[in-house]
Amino acid sequence: MEGKHYINGEWSTAGDGVINVMNPATGEQVGTVPNGGEDEATQAIEAAAAAFPEWSKTTAYHRSELLMKWHDLLMENKQEVAEIMTKEMGKPLAESIGEIEYSAAFISWFAEEGKRVYGRTVPASKEGKRIQVIKQPVGVVVSITPWNFPAAMMARKMAPALAAGCSFVAKPAKLTPLTAVRIYELAEEAGFPKGVINMVTGSASKIGKVFTSHPSVRKLTFTGSTEIGKELMKQSSETMLNLSLELGGHAPIIVLDDANIEEAVKGVVASKFRNAGQTCVCGNRIYVQESIVEEFSRKLQEAASDLKVGNGLDEGVQIGPLVDKDGYEKVAEHVKDAVDKGAKVLVGGDGKAENDSYFYNPTVLLNANSDMLVMNEETFGPVAPIMTFKTDEEAVKLANDTRFGLAAYFFTDSMTRGTYIAENLDYGIVGWNDGLPSAAQAPFGGMKESGIGREGGQEGLEAFLETKYISIQL
Repeated sequence: MEGKHYINGEWSTAGDGVINVMNPATGEQVGTVPNGGEDEATQAIEAAAAAFPEWSKTTAYHRSELLMKWHDLLMENKQEVAEIMTKEMGKPLAESIGEIEYSAAFISWFAEEGKRVYGRTVPASKEGKRIQVIKQPVGVVVSITPWNFPAAMMARKMAPALAAGCSFVAKPAKLTPLTAVRIYELAEEAGFPKGVINMVTGSASKIGKVFTSHPSVRKLTFTGSTEIGKELMKQSSETMLNLSLELGGHAPIIVLDDANIEEAVKGVVASKFRNAGQTCVCGNRIYVQESIVEEFSRKLQEAASDLKVGNGLDEGVQIGPLVDKDGYEKVAEHVKDAVDKGAKVLVGGDGKAENDSYFYNPTVLLNANSDMLVMNEETFGPVAPIMTFKTDEEAVKLANDTRFGLAAYFFTDSMTRGTYIAENLDYGIVGWNDGLPSAAQAPFGGMKESGIGREGGQEGLEAFLETKYISIQL
């Protein structure tokens, strides 16, 4: 598949050569995209800026119609788009199909939510005066999306921006750009006007610098690592960009002694092993109350042992490859460090790296402690370390002992204990007996060094709106 830039309604191969897109399950080439840079990013932004005045004045109903056409086209072609995603990213096909459906849910949600951008009238303090508050689109929006959810992260940013009346420029990850290309082809087919939606592929550093410095850009939305997020924040200071940053996580999972253990294991498997553990909200540290750790660890071991590893296009595969060599080596390093420091491998603990493909087996570690890398850094792989705790207060303290605050999970059937834990966890997303809490209608985002702002829900639309106060003396 040959991908191209999409700038001002035209497809282009401009740039410094091409980027080869590889299948991490086989090491084979899937396709190419142009290696764009400053010129292409500038052209895309200028096209978006030229289209913004007219687009921002269209009705919310018109924008909703176009979004729903895009939604319908995406759902009609979900099998094809999912196969592209699995080939370039590696996740099992069933997960890819689920991601397309999840992406479409954001498009349909914001197609409707865009009709509910309300202002208000505020009582004045003097006679003959009126105070109005209105909401207006922020302007040209640029986005940088990650490789692990190439469709969902695009839709979660693009749909609310368009619904709000903003024009949009996307820069997909170089590892997984082909999914974005196909999504843009469908958006073009839906009928968005020239310049309203644009996409450039290529050098992250070159494109990113233009995104954060061009005077026409008014908002940057980014999903990725905390380190890159901080760098973008520094670069954005010169133009005082409006920012939405969804950054790294280090999610704890707490299992209390009154939890339904079977359901807790299911929730942990769903959170930890989805996308081979390559999600920013996946459980990374599992804290289990001492009295149930034997039963819980045995059942988690059994569940992990049943997971099938392989090429995501093969039937029944539940764990695909890690995306690249660096990701594989980090997982292997975390496991080795844990074992060296006293962890016991209950299942897994090994992988296979050959022919530019990288598979790591689902791994469960017992006797984890706070000195291990896996308990202090985001692993981004299918490794589940188990550490015990005595009291609820200790579990919360351990869970909060990190600079991250994106997602956290806990399992208990007690309303009293659950309320205490939910209210005291320093995380933007909390799953209570729920390993998969994300939904289009709910605000997604983190605290501390896990980011700024929210995506999804009413808050996800507000992120692309400016509030204007008008004081009228009659």
